[in-house]
Amino acid sequence: MKRESLTKLFISVLAVVILAMIAATAQNGKPNRALLLQPDSPEMNRRAPDSSRVRLETTRGVIRLEMKREWAPIGVDRFYNLVRHGYYDDTAIFRVRAGLWAQFGINGDPKIATTWRTRNLPDDPRVLSNVRGTVAFAFKDPNGRTTQVFINLRDNSVSHDKEPFAPIAKVIEGMEVADAIYSDYGEQAAGGIRGGKQDPLFAGGNEYLKRNFPRLDYIVRATIER
Repeated sequence: MKRESLTKLFISVLAVVILAMIAATAQNGKPNRALLLQPDSPEMNRRAPDSSRVRLETTRGVIRLEMKREWAPIGVDRFYNLVRHGYYDDTAIFRVRAGLWAQFGINGDPKIATTWRTRNLPDDPRVLSNVRGTVAFAFKDPNGRTTQVFINLRDNSVSHDKEPFAPIAKVIEGMEVADAIYSDYGEQAAGGIRGGKQDPLFAGGNEYLKRNFPRLDYIVRATIER
C-alpha cells in the first residue's frame, strides 16, 4: 500500500476514534469542554429530556432546578446541552440585584464565551410566568437568547411577562442560597446585555472579574442530575 493511502487510512481511523471518544464521553454524562468550541456539533444540539433536574453548586451552596421541555423547548435544549458539557462551570454570578434577580452565563474562558456570544435562539412562547424562583434567558433583542440566564428573586411577572422572557426552569431547592448571592456590586461587574457594558467580561473572563470584583459568587459546577 502506498504511503499516501496509508496516511489517508490513518487519518480516517483517527477521526473515527475521536468521534467515538466524544460520543462515549457524552453518554457517560461527563462534560466534554472541547465541544464548547463547536456550537454546531450534534452533541451540542441534542434534544433535552422531557423532564430533568439541574444541580448548581455555587460558592454559597447548592441550588437545584426542575426543568421541563414543554415550558420552553428551544431554551431548555440549549441550557441542557450547555450544562452537560460544562459551560456554566466556574462562571460568575456577575449581575445581582438583591430581591430582583441573579444573572450568570458568560463563560470564564474568553474564547468559549465569545464563541457563544452571537449564537442566538428563536424565542419560545412563554408558558410559565416570571414568578419568584423561575429561571429564564436574558436577551437584548427578540430572538436573541444565547447563554445568559437569570433567577427571579421575586415575582417579576408584571414587568417580565410583557416581553419574551420564557422561563425554562424553576428552583425546587436552595432558594435561600439564591437570595444570599453577593449583590453589592449590582450592575458594576458587567451589567445586563442591554446596558452594553459586557465587553470587558467577554474579553477578560474570570481573570478580569477576580481582579476587579473579587467578592462575586460563582457557579462552581453545574450538572444534570436526571
